[in-house]
Amino acid sequence: MKLTRFMTTFAIIGSILASLLIAAARTSFAAGKPATSVSAATALRRLLDGNSRFAAGAMEHPRQTPARRDEIAQGQHPLAAVLACSDSRTPPEAIFDQGLGDLFVVRVAGNVADNVVIESLDYAVTNLHTRLLVVMGHRRCGAVQAAVEGHSESGEDVGPMLRELCPAVEAAMSMPGDLVENAVRENVALIVKKLANEGPLAPMVKSGDLKIVGAIYDLETGKVTMLDQ
Repeated sequence: MKLTRFMTTFAIIGSILASLLIAAARTSFAAGKPATSVSAATALRRLLDGNSRFAAGAMEHPRQTPARRDEIAQGQHPLAAVLACSDSRTPPEAIFDQGLGDLFVVRVAGNVADNVVIESLDYAVTNLHTRLLVVMGHRRCGAVQAAVEGHSESGEDVGPMLRELCPAVEAAMSMPGDLVENAVRENVALIVKKLANEGPLAPMVKSGDLKIVGAIYDLETGKVTMLDQ
């Protein structure tokens, strides 16, 4: 009789503990907090592997099923954040051959990093625990081209978006080669430097918890080339 009561009590306690563990897991998942964060090195390798597939025309289109949609409906934990241009030819999910919930993407013309963009990226790092941020520009960027053309007309206000690109254009003016191509690369490099050294992301970069890298996408080949950091 005593043994039966003991077993019944033990079963009840076990059931309660199991319920608590499930509730805790659901709360964590709903908050988008993974059990373990994907390291920056691992995330970058997965992105580059995906880009190799994309450039070769061997895309896998992973994690794009209804089952995946249901899996992430209550929370997200992307492996990387990507700041990219709004250009219709440069969707990061396709370029890196990733699926639903894999990338936290912020897209704006010229892939500039104004305050709204920075706050969005900070959300991905702080709340979704991404450890890799890719700043991706692309060749023949129309926004950079417009900034180059506007820069040559002294005294004309080019507007807030193109104004963000002026430092890159000014830096590229003294470089040999194509001005637009150089400005595209310089814009990415300056944004990486800005994010890594100023604002909310800087402490995580300094501590080694976040890696920020720059990249250039080639519209013709489909390849992403990493910039020397």
